[in-house]
Amino acid sequence: MTPSPLSPWRQLARDGLWSNNPALVQLLGLCPLLAVSVSVVNALGLAVATLLVMVGASTTISLIRHQVPSAVRLPAFVMVIAAFVTCAELLMAAYAYPLYQVLGIFIPLIVTNCAILGRADAFASRQPVLPAAIDGLMMGLGFGAVLIVLGALRELLGQGTLFSDMALLFGPSAANWQLTVGNDYQFLFFLLPPGAFFVAGMLIALKNAIDQRRAARAQPMSAAPRSERRVRVTGTIK
Repeated sequence: MTPSPLSPWRQLARDGLWSNNPALVQLLGLCPLLAVSVSVVNALGLAVATLLVMVGASTTISLIRHQVPSAVRLPAFVMVIAAFVTCAELLMAAYAYPLYQVLGIFIPLIVTNCAILGRADAFASRQPVLPAAIDGLMMGLGFGAVLIVLGALRELLGQGTLFSDMALLFGPSAANWQLTVGNDYQFLFFLLPPGAFFVAGMLIALKNAIDQRRAARAQPMSAAPRSERRVRVTGTIK
């Protein structure tokens, strides 16, 4: 059977969003993932910045892959990533300065995110431009989705709100986006680093449980062994 032309793109999407997710499977970039995900707005800001860097770096590295000598491959990739991180930092400082101040050092630290450098070296440096760009997009979306879900859970469990302080990213028009689940509610554990490790561990365990259940359903049911009935025949000798 001839494979569908869309199968490679679907494979890239599935790897980035689920099967090879940088945060849930590769366990890369955990420092900003756990430190910044106190609220949805913080997680969303870092997710957008990381997505822009991953797409730009993967595309550029694929374009220059034949011109970069193998001896300086990794330093060259770091320089490319640093250039896009600088662009993302300047854009955030220009258009979302309050959020830029909140995120602080974690925006420049995207340069050291192993998810970006590792994927650039393992995939983008060996593939044409379009697959490299799509892979960067899907890996960035997968990392960002986990970051936002983690931020939403920690904000909800920690202080009983969702979408608080969204004006930091979207301006005064987003001041009324906050959803309050409980008044005067605060569970400090989920707002501190131990809570981040706990919620992230629960997300990883949930993904593994879903994968195991899907794998069990995909296995063909073995045929039940047939029961053999033995009949004792007795004869009379005359």
